[in-house]
Amino acid sequence: MRILTVALAAAVAFPQWASAQGGFGFGDRTELKLVERFDADGNGRLDATERQAARASMGANGRGNGGGFRRRGFGGQQSAAVLSAGPRLTPADVLSGGRASLYDPATLRTIFLRFERDDWADELAAFYNTDVDVPATVIVDGQTYPDVGVHFRGASSYRMVPASAKKSLNLSFNFADDDQRLRGYRTLNLLNANGDPSLLRTTLYGEIARHFTPTPKVNYMRVVINDESWGVYLNAQQFNGDFTRDFFSSTKGARWKTPGNPRGQAGMEYLGESAAPYRRLYEIKTKDDPRAWVDMIRMFRVLNETPLDTLEQALTPMLDIDGVLKFLALEVALVNSDGYWTRASDYSLYQDERGQFHVIPYDFNEALSEERGFGGFGGGGGGVTLDPLVGLNDSTKPLRSRLLNVPALRARYLSHVREIAETWLDWRTLEPIARQYRALIADDVAKDTRKLYSTSAFEAGVAEVKHFADERRAYLLQATR
Repeated sequence: MRILTVALAAAVAFPQWASAQGGFGFGDRTELKLVERFDADGNGRLDATERQAARASMGANGRGNGGGFRRRGFGGQQSAAVLSAGPRLTPADVLSGGRASLYDPATLRTIFLRFERDDWADELAAFYNTDVDVPATVIVDGQTYPDVGVHFRGASSYRMVPASAKKSLNLSFNFADDDQRLRGYRTLNLLNANGDPSLLRTTLYGEIARHFTPTPKVNYMRVVINDESWGVYLNAQQFNGDFTRDFFSSTKGARWKTPGNPRGQAGMEYLGESAAPYRRLYEIKTKDDPRAWVDMIRMFRVLNETPLDTLEQALTPMLDIDGVLKFLALEVALVNSDGYWTRASDYSLYQDERGQFHVIPYDFNEALSEERGFGGFGGGGGGVTLDPLVGLNDSTKPLRSRLLNVPALRARYLSHVREIAETWLDWRTLEPIARQYRALIADDVAKDTRKLYSTSAFEAGVAEVKHFADERRAYLLQATR
């Protein structure tokens, strides 16, 4: 069941819960700033005493409720009552990842997190959606990394998950030491695969997408917390300077994130020359340079207001148009129900050193499924018969309604859609990749006591992906003839 379908059912049946979550937006997403208020020693982070004071200022439960919806069987998830402690593991019990890269798809590394306190989960929950990280000692491949900052991340993947099940984690290796890296990377995103019992959709989407456009790297990682195994997580690359270094050979330029929201309005509409309305929709992740906002607004104005017969020529210096066409083709061909086409959120923007903008995929755990999600409030939830030309008249999403109404650009877009269908939705191409991933993690999934879905649901994942791929391929080859 899709995350948003789950949210609707909960809102209807349990309106008080929906109200507590702030409706379908899942509460106040504004990050609460606490570090500056409670950082008594001025080192830019909070020690145990400072965190205790900050936590007391928020009340017993802090900013996060630590909970999530606990009804047994809801959305296919287990209730807190049936979850138990995982197997005990120490660094001596696991194999090293050797020289394999951090995102090597054939390597299942183990990362050990050791917090000072046994109630680490309560503390992380208390500081959810604040600027406070809780430090942990991390061990990977026998090497120790002190003072790594940790916080819970995500929106629905946090609030829709029981307190004792796995929640997504963000790890900052440069939290206390600006130079500390894990195999060249400052940050890890360890995702709980909420909404995907197969644990395959994100890795398969990432594998396909990387052949078309810069896409965050993703593989699997085994997570052990205070010597207890919390099972397999998705290890998804952070959109930061390390990402632009890997894909654009530069750590410079401006970066924006469009936070996930079912009512997202970050579709690149032109909202006037003031930066204020854009700041509410596009979260800048680099230095807040006024010039970067001017450039972004100018690109949006050209995208929305230039006559179609001169649009490509006018946009080319400021927007990677072919990269955008590939981005749009991927999310519709693979039916990413969390994508730009339906929610106008959950993607990233990067302006390179030359001033050209690039659209980067961000969240794709809801792709490669024939189930129909909500898809936001302005569009359908997809399915295998999703029209590749969906949204041509939707002015709130001008990347589609403007670019794809230019005949030459529409033809290029459809050629990308057809290539994805012909090559990557061909089960002869996809099956070996899916089975390789499944074999890598199957034993760990079976032993995982904190997982969100049953082992049988995981085991059914390959067959479900095959059915989607076969049906979607047949539809797209007919639709793009």
